[in-house]
Amino acid sequence: MTRKLEESTQNDVITLNDLSKAITHTLGVDRKEAKRIAGFILDIFGYEDRVIDNVLDLEGRQLFYILEEEGMIISGREETTLYNGREWLTHYWQLQRKSIIRLSRNGKKRTSNKPINNSHSINVSPGSNIYNSLSREMWNARNINKKKQVCYFLTQKIF
Repeated sequence: MTRKLEESTQNDVITLNDLSKAITHTLGVDRKEAKRIAGFILDIFGYEDRVIDNVLDLEGRQLFYILEEEGMIISGREETTLYNGREWLTHYWQLQRKSIIRLSRNGKKRTSNKPINNSHSINVSPGSNIYNSLSREMWNARNINKKKQVCYFLTQKIF
């Protein structure tokens, strides 16, 4: 990335349109649902890039973990010493402006290098055809269902 683009993304405001495009491209939800999710996220962050974890409920936190996997949000923690000497740990979430802008402009889904987590295993003897040993269920596991809910939050109305 050029230096000029890096500098511009640091000062860019993440708009509802930018975030909803990035969500559509990474999560594969339709535009209307992505806009609703983006509105929820921007309402939580307000004018800040960072928000403490305590403001989230269970479903919101689940959504943030999904967005963290896609690189749009990162989580972190800070340790602070209180006046009485005790340590206080604060968990927070932070928007990744560069990543969101890149994903909204790019228009491509992020490719993952994660191994596929299969819950099924098969035994194949040497010399046999592996494709003939696969069950119908294993073949159907490759079909992608566009309507499959990503998390509980995505199926609920928040407004």
